[in-house]
Amino acid sequence: MSSYLAPIMHVKVYGSTVFGVDAITITIEVNVYGGLHTHVVGLPDNAVKESILRIESALKTNGWQMPRNKVVVNLAPADIRKTGSSFDLPIAIGILAATGQLRSTAQLSNTMLMGELGLDGNILPIRGALPITMQARAEGFVQILLPEANAGEAGVVKEISVYGMKHLKEVVSFLNGELALVPLETDVDALFLEAHSTAHDFSEVKGQENIKRALEIAAAGGHNALLIGPPGAGKTMLAKRLPGILPPMRLAEALETTRIHSVAGRLNWSKALVTARPFRSPHHSISASALAGGGSIPQPGEISLAHNGVLFLDELPEYKRSVLEVMRQPMEERKITVSRARLSSVFPASFMLIASMNPCPCGYFNHPDKACKCHPTMVQKYLQKISGPLLDRIDLHVEVTPVGFSDLQSERRTESSETVRARVVEARKRQELRFTGHPGIFCNAQMPASMLTDACTLPCEARTLLQQAMEKLQLSARAYDRILKVARTIADLAGREKIEVEHLAEAIQYRSLDRESWGK
Repeated sequence: MSSYLAPIMHVKVYGSTVFGVDAITITIEVNVYGGLHTHVVGLPDNAVKESILRIESALKTNGWQMPRNKVVVNLAPADIRKTGSSFDLPIAIGILAATGQLRSTAQLSNTMLMGELGLDGNILPIRGALPITMQARAEGFVQILLPEANAGEAGVVKEISVYGMKHLKEVVSFLNGELALVPLETDVDALFLEAHSTAHDFSEVKGQENIKRALEIAAAGGHNALLIGPPGAGKTMLAKRLPGILPPMRLAEALETTRIHSVAGRLNWSKALVTARPFRSPHHSISASALAGGGSIPQPGEISLAHNGVLFLDELPEYKRSVLEVMRQPMEERKITVSRARLSSVFPASFMLIASMNPCPCGYFNHPDKACKCHPTMVQKYLQKISGPLLDRIDLHVEVTPVGFSDLQSERRTESSETVRARVVEARKRQELRFTGHPGIFCNAQMPASMLTDACTLPCEARTLLQQAMEKLQLSARAYDRILKVARTIADLAGREKIEVEHLAEAIQYRSLDRESWGK
């Protein structure tokens, strides 16, 4: 074969790029004609521009030729920024097709290709395989060819043939009709069967029955909770056991969560789907952009990685106040918009916030045995590190007391996580039935204020009790809504249609930090 390849045709190949958690189909146009040099146009970043060097090495290593004519690769639409190395494979196939080295181009019009190429032609994993495959199916593509490591993830999507590829030669043989492959289909049911982990069980916790009760309520209604207590009382241990009592993920939740982790590059290649609810516990040194999401090309932050799961913030006052404040809007809207000069991305952020803190700098304020060494002013200053608006958005303020010696010595096994989880699941079923016809609302914490009148009807005595609490504690309208939602969850756990006085009274007692005397 001549070292100079004559131009054959103008070729179109299809790939995709990800913005936020959604994919956009990209048309890769390749034209080879008289002249010199290779040009990649259509707002490519450096990783895309460098693909030509990787492609040239992969082609020559495997016996193909890189054309010495002028090659123009256009990534359309040209006004959208293209990032990453996943365009290597479609560009390589486009060059082979345009120079006649790919003998058959019949499948290119209904095939999406994505993958990074090694210098030897091996196909390396990419980010965002799940949203890319979902978008390909939505746009009518018949098949998608991507790295073998991403095939399990993409195989979750039905009604499109998914092929995992190891090497560029394999792709060329398949497109030429020389290699027959069976499309991969991931067994979603099998993934859900092995999802639930009992690594941390409630039965291992000695005492703390009131804290377990509060976390059961939080899990049943999807409520935020703050655990306040001295060092060693078990706040972190209890929080880590919360995922074990949360209801199983639905397929729609699993797909949405997997999309986020895939885009962020946090998906374990051995797991095709995130089927266990996330539990994210970032260190208090985290930045605002790492928590909320950001970067020149916006990426999901910790609050999005905790979507449909738990975000645990240990030692809450140690986080920078500016970092904590970025959660205020996402906690209400359950999504976050990250805006940059050229683009704006929306990431889901429907998470349960579970936070813990000491009651004062020394940690022993209100301790039954140890004396607090902090001046009242120091205690107030410590508590004020958490803003009022943020505390207002936390449904349950739970005081954690130390475990007594008798409880530590007790050999009595308490309720297991499975037992508690069964009650939580039953309560969630009642909520799902209540919110039938209201898309996007699955638990009481997600209930809008407009639904409170019908869902949270109070008897006369309960209304009087709530009025007294509002006046005495000087609660905000947001705190009023959250008390009603927590009371509704307590009633659901009890299997009651209506909220009763005892349900409301228990909900009110979980507003510890709203009491004027607290911390004084």
